[in-house]
This record gives sequence, structure tokens and C-alpha cells, in this order.
Amino acid sequence: MSEEGLVEIQTSSAELKGILKIPPRARGIVLFAHGSGSNRNSRRNRVVAEDLNESGLATLLFDMLTKEEEEIDARTRRHRFDIGLLATRLTETTEWLTRQDETHQLNIGYFGASTGAAAAIVAASWNPGIVKAIVSRGGRPDLAGKEALGRIHAPILLLVGGDDTPVIRMNEAAVEHIVCHKHFEIIPDAGHLFEEPGKLADVILHARQWFREYLE
Repeated sequence: MSEEGLVEIQTSSAELKGILKIPPRARGIVLFAHGSGSNRNSRRNRVVAEDLNESGLATLLFDMLTKEEEEIDARTRRHRFDIGLLATRLTETTEWLTRQDETHQLNIGYFGASTGAAAAIVAASWNPGIVKAIVSRGGRPDLAGKEALGRIHAPILLLVGGDDTPVIRMNEAAVEHIVCHKHFEIIPDAGHLFEEPGKLADVILHARQWFREYLE
């Protein structure tokens, strides 16, 4: 039986709530960096997390913003593009995991969606020895900046829908600045959110293989 529970993560600027699930004999854990306007209850990310749990990986879905910040962001979009804030929250949550008895021994990976992918890249560039793998789903790696893209060491998989033309271009431009091991995969006939039948399953398959290879 997997251990699952609500957790509270104290960062320098806020207390964040999360859902931590640890399957038996897990050797790696994936932190989810949610995209614009999303949180730990994201339906798509929870489906991905459940599959990773079944394959033996631990997961942490957590709110990168507080309730008050989410309300402000819903009106102003102020926080969703604050990559520095999101990357700091992700970094401090990663540090929190390394201090917990249940998770300190686990290899760490990031799964980032949309703007969360940029935060994952920046956080990984700050912690090159800690983050072991990154998966970007419909991500905005361009928002991470050329310096962060060039500094990451963790193998990175970038997944983009074939019908998501603007984001394809953004990923193509960003990939040129990544010098570590990388793979850019376009999933045919999928849009930005991978809502078409079977397309999220394609994302899950690629993500599972990537994390199992580099976290286990």
C-alpha cells in the first residue's frame, strides 16, 4: 500500500500545501510544477502522478501559490509569469524533501507544465547536483532564459502537441541553448493541453520511461 497524505511545506515566503505519495520501495520522486492558474488538484497532473505511482515512483503535487496569491493571479495574471518566484518555491520545496525521513534518499525529478516548466528549468539550474531529470509538458522553456537553459545538467524531455504551433516554435528556439542530454518530442494531433483522446496517455508513456530511466 502506498503512503499518501497532505503535507504542509514552509518556505521563506509562504506555507504551501501538497499531496505526497510514496509507493513501496520507491527510488525516485517527481515534483510537479503546475502551469498557469493551476495547483495540486490539476486533473491532468494527478492522472500523470497516479501512473508514476503505479510504476514505482513517488510524487509530490503541491500548490506553488497560496490561496490569496491564486485569487490575485486569477484577476491579474501577476504570479503565473513570475518565474523567479515559482522557481524559488520549487527549490525550497525540493530542499524540504531532502530533510524528510521518508524522502531524503530519493532521486529527484521535475515535471513542469506550461510556465511551470520554465520554473523547473530555472530551479534545476540552481541545483545541478540535486535534480536528476526533467519532463516538460506543453512547456514554456523560453521563459527560463538562455542562461538557465545552458546551465541545466539534468536530462530533459520536452513534449509538445503537434497542433500547438506557437509553443513548438518556442521549444525549438529554447532547445538550441540546452547543452545537456535532451529530447524534443512532438506528439501528433495534440493541442496545448493534450485533451484529445489518447494524447495524455502518450505524455504519460514518455514521462514514465524518462523518469524510470534517470531516477531509478
